[in-house]
Amino acid sequence: MTGVPPSSPITLLIAALGGEGGGVLTGWIVAAAEQAGYPVQATSIPGVAQRTGATTYYLEIWPEKWIALGNRGPVLSLAPAIGEVDILASSELLETGRAIRAGFVTPDRTLLVASTHRFFTTLEKMAMGDGRFDAARLREAAVARSRARVMFDMERVAADSGAPLSAVLLGAIAGCGRLPVPDGLFREAIRADGRAVEANLRGFEAGLDAARKETAPERLPAKRASARVDAAALIARARDEFPAALHETLDHAVRRLVDYQGVGYAAHYLDRLRPFRDGDIRLSTTVARHLAVRMSYEDVIRVAQAKTRPGRFARIRAEAGADAKDSVVVTEFFKPGLREICDILPKSLAEWILARAQTRPWLRDFQKGMELHSTTLWGYGRLRLLARLRRFRPISWRYVGEQAAIGDWLAMVAQASERSTDLAIEIADCARLIKGYGGTHRRGTANFDRIADALIRPALAGQSELSSAPSRIAAARGAALADPDGAALDDAIDGVAAASTIPPVPGRESGLIFESASHQELA
Repeated sequence: MTGVPPSSPITLLIAALGGEGGGVLTGWIVAAAEQAGYPVQATSIPGVAQRTGATTYYLEIWPEKWIALGNRGPVLSLAPAIGEVDILASSELLETGRAIRAGFVTPDRTLLVASTHRFFTTLEKMAMGDGRFDAARLREAAVARSRARVMFDMERVAADSGAPLSAVLLGAIAGCGRLPVPDGLFREAIRADGRAVEANLRGFEAGLDAARKETAPERLPAKRASARVDAAALIARARDEFPAALHETLDHAVRRLVDYQGVGYAAHYLDRLRPFRDGDIRLSTTVARHLAVRMSYEDVIRVAQAKTRPGRFARIRAEAGADAKDSVVVTEFFKPGLREICDILPKSLAEWILARAQTRPWLRDFQKGMELHSTTLWGYGRLRLLARLRRFRPISWRYVGEQAAIGDWLAMVAQASERSTDLAIEIADCARLIKGYGGTHRRGTANFDRIADALIRPALAGQSELSSAPSRIAAARGAALADPDGAALDDAIDGVAAASTIPPVPGRESGLIFESASHQELA
């Protein structure tokens, strides 16, 4: 090495989630740097839990080879210093945000190598409404706080290449051009490690290519060809019938519903949405988004569909670092209650069982814990049989109830749109309360019904002031989302009742009754 000797090491901080192979990734980099002849040191700090803090790995590489140092050796640090990180490599977008907040990403120095996908935290999943952190804010912070960046969806690239995310991240780090290590030595490190060599090499090459292009390759949805054709025809119809501002939402919605219940069901979604297509685009977008989610409600049939997708087992094998000769056993844990079982039974049978459960505590509190090995023929076959019950879903108790509830909700939104767009949007947005299954679904539905009975129906019936109804509904919805148990919602509704000055219309104390949408059997 010639010229002025370096005065500081190259510093690399890796933020990875538990189970993503951060330790293996660090080992590859250390092995490649050592093979190249550079002094290198690595340390790790375990996270608190998988989604309450990343496991971080810190490396320092002295950019002068041992042969040029003689008897001298550099002093390398065991921990990163704020403002002194050259490369921040992150396997997930929120972890990038945490590193930025901690001060490890600075606009005068740091190259950011990060995945743009999200893996949601426990708190985000627990929220009654949309508890997700705003990904756009995270991206804006990444651009504003870093000197340069290589960002793409590494999870997608990993799935496309059938490789662990750690191998893709290694390729991205190599592709950023900031480490003085040839690409070939990273490949040799993977081979020397001996674990899932072929899959890791595929991931490395895919990450390397994506980093150099600074864009991720496109991926077709992992669905059968006929499903893609069916969805494409409906998407073309949606683009013809609906304004351009809705096209992106409808693309996702149609694919989701074709996969969920079939072409007829997705077409029914477009039919339900048609009355809102020519109105205010804010209302159309809100209804389109929430209607797609409500029509693809979660049940055990949907769970079985997800757990038997071919790509899922390939991803699990890749994440486990398994070679073709290795055996991987996947255990699924289920604990359905009586209502979850009744969800997929014919309506009359489910109602008969639930009626008897009212006087039989042992039946009402029934729960059955099960462990099922989906990688065995017997276990996989049981899940596939459950997934194939999709064709019978339209006669199930849950389906009939959900379609009726959706019809009521759409009727309220349509009636409100004739009086106030803001009121209609707030009513449409109350669909955020209804999510999940089991106790979560029951609490959300109960809160929705309380808001409908106390605020929405009286406003539509002229029993309360129309101009302030949107803000009252929004406040009640916010209270329900913040406190799923309902105490905050009680306070919000009581406050509205105390402030109301408009007496009820005689003979209409119960509000409006909306006719439910007729049940259609859809393939």
